[in-house]
Amino acid sequence: MDVRVIYCLLFWAAHFFLAMPYTTPRVLGNESKTGYEQDACINLIPCQDNGAICIQPCSPSFHGETSFVCEDRKWQMLSDACASLDVQSLFQRISQSELPCSGGHLPFLGGGKLGPGKLGDGAKHFGAGNHSCQADFSCIIPDILSSPAIPGNIADIVELLKKISLLLSENVTRGKMQSYSRIANHILNSSIISNWAFVKDRNAGSILLDSVNLFAGKLLLRNGSESIQEPFIATKGYSIHRNTSGKSFDFSMEFNSTGNITGHVVIPEQELLRLPRASKAISVAFPTLGAILETKRPDPAVVNGMVLSVSLPEELQSVLLTFEKLNKLEQVEAQCVGWHSAERRWDPRACQVRAHNASAVVCVCAHRRRTYGAFSILMAPAVPRSSLLDYITRVGLGLSILSLVLCLVIEAMVWQHVTKTEITYMRHFCLVNIAASLLVADVLFILAAIVHNAALNYQLCVAATFFLHFFYLALFFWMFTLGLLILYGLLLIFFKITRSVFLVAAFSIGYGCPLVISVLTVAITEPKNGYLRNGACWLNWYETKALLAFVVPALSIIVMNLIVVVVVVVKTGRSSLGEGCKSQDLSSMIRVSKNIALLTPLLGLTWGFGLATIIDSRSLAFHVVFALLNAFQGFFILLFGTLLDRKTREALRMNCFSSRRKWGLEKS
Repeated sequence: MDVRVIYCLLFWAAHFFLAMPYTTPRVLGNESKTGYEQDACINLIPCQDNGAICIQPCSPSFHGETSFVCEDRKWQMLSDACASLDVQSLFQRISQSELPCSGGHLPFLGGGKLGPGKLGDGAKHFGAGNHSCQADFSCIIPDILSSPAIPGNIADIVELLKKISLLLSENVTRGKMQSYSRIANHILNSSIISNWAFVKDRNAGSILLDSVNLFAGKLLLRNGSESIQEPFIATKGYSIHRNTSGKSFDFSMEFNSTGNITGHVVIPEQELLRLPRASKAISVAFPTLGAILETKRPDPAVVNGMVLSVSLPEELQSVLLTFEKLNKLEQVEAQCVGWHSAERRWDPRACQVRAHNASAVVCVCAHRRRTYGAFSILMAPAVPRSSLLDYITRVGLGLSILSLVLCLVIEAMVWQHVTKTEITYMRHFCLVNIAASLLVADVLFILAAIVHNAALNYQLCVAATFFLHFFYLALFFWMFTLGLLILYGLLLIFFKITRSVFLVAAFSIGYGCPLVISVLTVAITEPKNGYLRNGACWLNWYETKALLAFVVPALSIIVMNLIVVVVVVVKTGRSSLGEGCKSQDLSSMIRVSKNIALLTPLLGLTWGFGLATIIDSRSLAFHVVFALLNAFQGFFILLFGTLLDRKTREALRMNCFSSRRKWGLEKS
């Protein structure tokens, strides 16, 4: 018998067995469930163990499986890989790959890609040898468009487009690009974007972008230009050379039937002068891809414009992009970003904001083809913005800075009168450094806002954030030093430290510890581009949790100082407390304890509400309370650390009296 005949018989026998109904047991927690026992997942019967996975096969007309995870005693869908397409046979039809059985194309039967009891779409073309399909891929379009855009089919179509880009991207004609765009458009439709959340491969959106860029970059230009447009993907290309005057790509695409959304790409003339020879420039616009790419981000910032990719000659260094906002939120700051192809995340270092108004944002973006696959704008509509919040912040910060300056001036005036004992010297020394640290931090806060609003360079924003982090931490560590001073005065009454030893220890704690934490934070997170948060010159929270390097030390110090207050209350309640220490030192320690008892809860409340604004960023109340407490910290230090201190008030009266007396003598 001929070897080819034997091979084909074995081939169809394999198909018969693979097409039999699927009854392999699946695992549900610690129990075994067959393929037909699916009610535990579908009907969301209460589950026992959080994190347990329930995997159920698809219905007989689909291949693949669906995964559920146990959350709060309910099964929640994790991924849906049920698919009806046979992408391998579709790819074979357009690649003209011949198999040993006759001259046609057999359906792909491996890997469970064929639904039970079905041959797949490729069987209908068995032996067809359709050469026109290889020329423009048009023969597979009906199969693609007739398939539902469910998560499993989305994943398979992304895989098909990836294979086409890698293996069939030579001589990309207009016909091929049109077919490719129609396939991609099917899974970019705005009505099925929510299905992407259940695609098993969480990087599918990024893979799609890379595939489209690779394929579109090989597009052949007829008569120097090309334009191919679908509702949710548009491609344009131009021949460019050094004498071209500001070549541009204009996109206008209907989105959600609410009107056209536009995008604009301009290659500046000074960039075109870099070209040594005639070249081509390709740009692709996606109005919905941003919603797919952002599903990977826990950050509330969302893509609020088209995603625009550009394929330019290596000699060009920058490009000018204009994005019309999808949601025109005038009070929300915009950030220009590039999609980092390798790390698969939005990178704020790729672009800078050139102009920003209520309806559009203009960005200047670095063109690095191998680094950034596309560009867009990010906005954070989840964070409430109001004139009341801005007013409170501005007025409060102004009052805080004025209060801190007044506090330092008063301390300088009364220093000789209030630092006669070692305890009072240490207490006022700590207070001066607390006020100075917060004063510098408040000034830096204003400068950081100016840096961000003016869209200055990334390095300046990193520097502002570093020093903000350092001086806010210094505020808390000097509070901690004040707490340690109380413990020293109460518990180590027979152990006296010299002023020089105190200064070394205080500076090591007050500035040394913040410096170490700040340096480690920027050194660990900045190489991964995770130091700054999107939309502000401040520590990142959503990607790297860099903000914990401030929150954890600050809240820990607050807890420890509250414990110190409790110790003071217990110790001062005992009659034996004053036996080992002077009454003057005891009264000084009690005054220090009052400072700690008043300032620590206020700082704790302030940054407690700061953490609440991160957890519930939509609450305007949390933002207003945090802005009030944060902006008035300087006033609290002046009030509770200086003005309410009896010795300080006495020293001020003495200074005023002596000044009046001296002025009266000079006048007489």
